[in-house]
Amino acid sequence: MNKYKIAILAGDGIGPEIMVEGVKVLKVIEERNDVEFELVDAPFGAGAWFSHGSSFPEETKALVDVADAVVKGPIGLNHEESKKIPVDEQPERGALLPLRARLNTYANYRPVSLPKSLSHFSPLKAEVVGEGIDMIMVRELVGGLYFGEKESGINENGKRYVREALEYDEDQIRNILVKGFDLAQSRKKVLHNIHKSNVLKSSVLWNEILEEVAVDYPDVEVRHTLVDAAATALCLNPTQFDVMVMENMFGDILSDQGGGILGSLGLMPSACLGTNGKAYYEPSHGSAPDIAGQQVANPYSMIGSMAMMLEYSFGMVDEARNVWDAMQAVFADGFSTSDLSKPGSGVTMLSTSEFGDKVVERLKA
Repeated sequence: MNKYKIAILAGDGIGPEIMVEGVKVLKVIEERNDVEFELVDAPFGAGAWFSHGSSFPEETKALVDVADAVVKGPIGLNHEESKKIPVDEQPERGALLPLRARLNTYANYRPVSLPKSLSHFSPLKAEVVGEGIDMIMVRELVGGLYFGEKESGINENGKRYVREALEYDEDQIRNILVKGFDLAQSRKKVLHNIHKSNVLKSSVLWNEILEEVAVDYPDVEVRHTLVDAAATALCLNPTQFDVMVMENMFGDILSDQGGGILGSLGLMPSACLGTNGKAYYEPSHGSAPDIAGQQVANPYSMIGSMAMMLEYSFGMVDEARNVWDAMQAVFADGFSTSDLSKPGSGVTMLSTSEFGDKVVERLKA
């Protein structure tokens, strides 16, 4: 029997309630496979700061160091509550970025997927969605502007200033490009390279490294697209994309836009893959404190993140596919939650836990 230790970082806001639904799915997988999941809860995020005096407590660091995989819920509070936490300890700075650096999760995979049967979720016209949207965004996650040197203060003219450096070395760029090429090779053999080389020297180096890596993938077609043009194309013709690779900030922005063309970030799980088998998995959306505890948040992105963990960390590809099919079948059967659907839309509204139960029901079937 394969045994895996999974760190469960439920996070803030709606995190704990959607995490429960993801765990339900893991229990089904465990029951019918020769596998055992040891689930260990640990504090992480804004709640951890209030309870432990740190957004990323030492006990949580020790757990993620030894876990076979980490599943993280969304973190953060509303603006007023966040101001009660010191700036450098606020969850994004004090927990999320340090988690990425600690595990060196340099490759972020965000699938943007909407079958034709679910196209009613998208704000785009039916003719734009066509036969459905199915792409994956590959984002470099531990370099660039977010991790570069930062400085603020008063300059020689007495003016407040800030300086943040965008830094990459060739190894960081090569590592993420290899991931992009590998993924493209396993899919449609087309890689969209997203850059801004007409302005940024970082993109010039990025493209130089890409040309070197491309030699090893003669069967993959590379299509170069400026990031601003890519943003437009995602709205006008999203089905042209299959695998998109980009640096950290571009990926942050475009992946959220990916949620927009689907109709909600609630439909976007993600995998964050690092070196030596380290990885964490998380929904791409925020903690939505305004609806926390109301049982209206859809757990799709959390359950989808569990599916990605099954595939990328544990090699359970078939069961991962079963989870995706089960979730999409629940939508196709006319069920949803109120955060994704409006009254009068013709769907049967379920609570968070009821939606999770429906997924489990379909998964067992």
